[in-house]
Amino acid sequence: MASLIVPDSIPSVAEDIEQLHKAFSGWGTNEDLIISILAHRNAEQRKHIRQAYAEAYGEDLLHSLEKELSSDFERIVLLWTLEPAERDAVLLNESTKRWTSSSQVILEIACTRSSHTLLSAKQAYHARFKKSLEEDVASLITGDFRKLLVPLVSTYRYEGPEVNTTLAKREAKILHEHISAKEYNHDEIIRILTTRSKTQLFATFNHYNNEFGNAITKDLKADADDDFLKTLRSVIKCLVTPEKYFEKVLRLAINKTGTDEWALTRVVATRVEVDMNVIKEEYYRRNTVQLDHAIKADTSGDYENMLVALIGA
Repeated sequence: MASLIVPDSIPSVAEDIEQLHKAFSGWGTNEDLIISILAHRNAEQRKHIRQAYAEAYGEDLLHSLEKELSSDFERIVLLWTLEPAERDAVLLNESTKRWTSSSQVILEIACTRSSHTLLSAKQAYHARFKKSLEEDVASLITGDFRKLLVPLVSTYRYEGPEVNTTLAKREAKILHEHISAKEYNHDEIIRILTTRSKTQLFATFNHYNNEFGNAITKDLKADADDDFLKTLRSVIKCLVTPEKYFEKVLRLAINKTGTDEWALTRVVATRVEVDMNVIKEEYYRRNTVQLDHAIKADTSGDYENMLVALIGA
């Protein structure tokens, strides 16, 4: 469930675009007015606002926002205003150019989106950047990471609830054999992680734990400094417990020395309309601090106000 609160008495699109245009007029920009409108409109409403604004004023709302805003506040407002598939496409394109084992946005999007949502993001990527996501991942990322990421972004997983218990047991054994042999980049490990449905993988990982006495993610911590192992653990978390993955991203973004605004902005913009309430619960369970309190303590100004308005108190 999303935490975005949309009041019952939403003004019309015409009123919204008039108010947004006013926010850009006169002396200075009215950031509070921008937040009061955009932070309380869902994806479909924002789409209509952007279309109506372009028709009324002859300019994409994004361009008007770019001219008036700056810094982290600009980035959260722009990402939020984009349609979800377009937003994912932008984030994916950025990530192909700055991939590191600690900047795992490609696998994050590939593993936490539904098959249909991932396909929509890839179509938006193709339309915006005039090439395929697979093409960029394959050409800009190398080695074992490429071997893993290309099939991850290429997959179209089954989304249904059916589970094959016999298959789950067999593939749990396959995973254990190759992990025990430290063959972390083995084709079978990559095949299982990149093709099976999330419900099937959940069953497989449960069998792994029950049969071999350890969670698969624990066995993948054998070498704490191995970046590929860290990536495999992130893939598994994103596939079966995304709320734990995103909680950790937020915790590291907020609690380390200096805020990681890139990560904080990305998670808020992409998860508010998906599962932010669950992420907030996990954050509180893990840190005994409410997420909005942590954000207020670590950010300031219009950026803080936009983030807090989006995630809800």
